Amino acid sequence: MSSVDESIVREYFEQNGFLVRQLRKYQVQSRKKTADEEVDLLVYNPSFDPKSRKPDFMLFSSELKFIHKAVVVVKGWHTLRFTPAMLKSSPEIFRFLEKTVVKKVSDLFYEDPAKEQNPTDEAKDDLMKILVLPGLPTENPYREQSIQLLQDKGVDGIISFRSMLLDILAKIEINRNYQKSEILQVLRILKNYDLLGKPQLELFK
Repeated sequence: MSSVDESIVREYFEQNGFLVRQLRKYQVQSRKKTADEEVDLLVYNPSFDPKSRKPDFMLFSSELKFIHKAVVVVKGWHTLRFTPAMLKSSPEIFRFLEKTVVKKVSDLFYEDPAKEQNPTDEAKDDLMKILVLPGLPTENPYREQSIQLLQDKGVDGIISFRSMLLDILAKIEINRNYQKSEILQVLRILKNYDLLGKPQLELFK
C-alpha cells in the first residue's frame, strides 16, 4: 500500500509543476533505516519565485507555489486520526526531522561541490519538511494541539490525502488517456463512469 500512497503524492506534486525524486524502490523492515531512507520523496519547484512569501502550515494546492524544495514523508495510515496522543506515542513519525537526516537529504539538492560544502543559511532555511497524512482531528482543542505538536517537532507543513485526491480528481480529464500513470488512469475510469460524483467525494474525508 505504501507504494500506492507515494504514487498519489508524486502525482499531486507533478500535476502542480514540481520535479519529484523518489529516493528508493524498496521497503525497509528488518533493520533501522539509514538517514536517506527516512524520507520518501524530494520535491523541487523550478518556477519558484524567491521573493514569494512562506507557505501556510496547512498546505493546499494554492500554497504549493510558495514552496521551493522540500523533503516529503508519507504516512498513509488511512484508518487512523493523528491525534495529540497518537503523535506523542509514535516517535517514528518524526525521525525524518533528525539533524543527520536533514543534513543528508539537504546535500542531495546541491550539485556544485563548493556550494555543497558551504550552503548559505538562506539555502538551508529554504528546505521544507513536509508530512503527508490522512487527516487531523476536526474539533478543537485536539486539532490545535496536534498542529502545535507537529510545529514544535519541526514539521514545516502538512498535506492531507483528501485534499490531494480532490485536487487530482479536479484536474483529470475523462477524454484523456493516462496510460503512463496507473493512479490517474484508474481515477479517470471511475470518473468517466460517474463513480466519483460529488456525493462519492465524501468518501475521501
